[in-house]
Amino acid sequence: MKRKRGSLFPLMLLFIVVVLAGCAGSVKRMEAVTPDRVPSRPENGKSMVVFMRPSGLGFGIQSSVFEVRENHSVLAGIVAAKKKVAYQLDPGEHIFMVIGESADFMYADLEADKTYHALVTPRMGVWKARFSLRPVHADMFATDQFDEWEKACEWVMKTPESDQWARDNMESILAKQKKYYEKWVSKDASERPRLLKEDGR
Repeated sequence: MKRKRGSLFPLMLLFIVVVLAGCAGSVKRMEAVTPDRVPSRPENGKSMVVFMRPSGLGFGIQSSVFEVRENHSVLAGIVAAKKKVAYQLDPGEHIFMVIGESADFMYADLEADKTYHALVTPRMGVWKARFSLRPVHADMFATDQFDEWEKACEWVMKTPESDQWARDNMESILAKQKKYYEKWVSKDASERPRLLKEDGR
């Protein structure tokens, strides 16, 4: 009996999704580095957040992560699919933002001399990928899932070109920040992700 042509479509779609999920994004405006060039601990008195993007979904779209400050935003790194970046900053309360087609946010309460982790998670938007930040809580560190996330991602580091890109695009970045932060803070507190002090190690 012949298989109907239409019945192959779901299988083809599944195949495409699986293939794309395994794709790494190209490194643009960032430098790919070996692990020995990345600090294993934050500088004395500092905190460090590692932003990881283990998913290959939306591999053709870069996601940029920022620390939101009172009068401006500071680029933490541009995170392609299957990449990760370490960002050091002062301990205390902070807001991070990830930008793609839209912007999304995450609170963080950081302790000095500790390293934290957050996932950059893609989802499909209207024209291109959108992204969210997902905190990695302390109970995840001992899991196989966390090991898989770390192994799936290669290190990248900011360059002068990274910061120049942020300066050149700051007007658009701040416009997205304003538009989507107002929507984000209108959500219930339970729907706004947060890295906790105890999530550091």
